[in-house]
Amino acid sequence: MKEMLEQIKARAMQELNEAADMTQLENLRIRLLGKKGELTAVLKQMGKLSAEERPVMGQLANTVRAAIEEKLETRKTELKAKALEMKLKYEAIDVTIPGDKVTMGHKHPMNKALDEAKEIFIGMGFQILEGPEVELSEYNFTKLNTEEGHPARDRSDTFYITDDDSVLLRTQTSPMQIRAMEAIGQPPIRILAPGRVYRKDEVDATHSPMFHQIEGLVIDKGITMADLKGTLETLVKSLYGEDSVVRFRPHHFPFTEPSCEVDVQCFKCHGAGCPTCKGEGWIELLGAGMVHPNVLEGCGIDPKVYSGFAFGIGLERMAMRRFRISDLRLIFENDVRFLEQF
Repeated sequence: MKEMLEQIKARAMQELNEAADMTQLENLRIRLLGKKGELTAVLKQMGKLSAEERPVMGQLANTVRAAIEEKLETRKTELKAKALEMKLKYEAIDVTIPGDKVTMGHKHPMNKALDEAKEIFIGMGFQILEGPEVELSEYNFTKLNTEEGHPARDRSDTFYITDDDSVLLRTQTSPMQIRAMEAIGQPPIRILAPGRVYRKDEVDATHSPMFHQIEGLVIDKGITMADLKGTLETLVKSLYGEDSVVRFRPHHFPFTEPSCEVDVQCFKCHGAGCPTCKGEGWIELLGAGMVHPNVLEGCGIDPKVYSGFAFGIGLERMAMRRFRISDLRLIFENDVRFLEQF
C-alpha cells in the first residue's frame, strides 16, 4: 500500500505540473481526490491492514493528500496568473495609436426648418402642442365644419382604418384646433401644433402620401385678418429674409371664413417667372383664414364675443423654400450625399 500511495503522489505531481488549464486541473482533482478517486480507493483498503500498520499508512495517506491539495492550489494560482497575462496581452490597447475620426451628425433640414418656425412662434407667445396621428372623423372633418359628402372625406383621398369611416389617419393637423379649444376652454388661445399627416397622393417632386404640417390657432377678443397677415409676414420674413414678399389670395376652406392661400415671391427669380416657380413668380406656402363661427360654437366659444385665425403650413414645402430644395423626395430618401449639404 505504501508503494501505491507513493506512486499516486509521484504521478499526481507530474500530471498537475502538465495541466494546461483550469478544466484539466479540475478533472485531475476529481480523479485523484474525489469520492471515487484513486486516493479514496486506496484508503478503502485500510481495513485489510493489521492494527500496527493502519496508523502508519493513515499518516502517509494524509501526507499524500495534503501534498496533492497543496500542489493543486499552487497550480491553480499559476494558471490564473497565466490566463490573466494572456488576457492583458491580447486586450492591450496602444494609446499612442491615433483614434478613428468620429463623424458627427446634424439635424435633418426639415427639423431645422421646424425648429426655426417653433422659435419664431414661441417668441410671439404661442404654445407648442402635439396630437394623435390616428384620428376620429368627428375631429378631422365634422367638428371642422366638413359635413358628410364633402370631397375631402372621400375614400380616394383618405386612409380610413375602420369600415364605418369613423377612424382614419389624419389628413391635416387642423383637428388640433378642436382639441386645443376643448382642452384649454375659453380664450385666449394661441397654439402651434406640428405633426405628420396622410393623404392618398402619388409620390412625385412635390407630393407624398405622408408629409408634415404645422397648425396654428389664435382666438381672442378682437382678432382680425390684419393679425393673421402680420403673424404670417413675421414668419416669412424671419425665415426667408426681410426682403421677402408675401401675397394673400382668396380661397375656400370649410373651417375658415374668409379663407386665403398665402404665397411667397420666388426666391430665385423674385417674381419674374422661372422653372422653380413654374413661371408664376410666386410659390404657394400655406392656407389660412378666420376661424368659422360654426367651429367656435361647436367648441363652446361664443363667436359674437371671440374671433380667431388659423393656418396650416406644409413643413416640407417650408423646408424646400428655406434650403432651396427642388424635389420633395430628397427629404425622405435619406441619401447622405444630400443630407451632408445641410
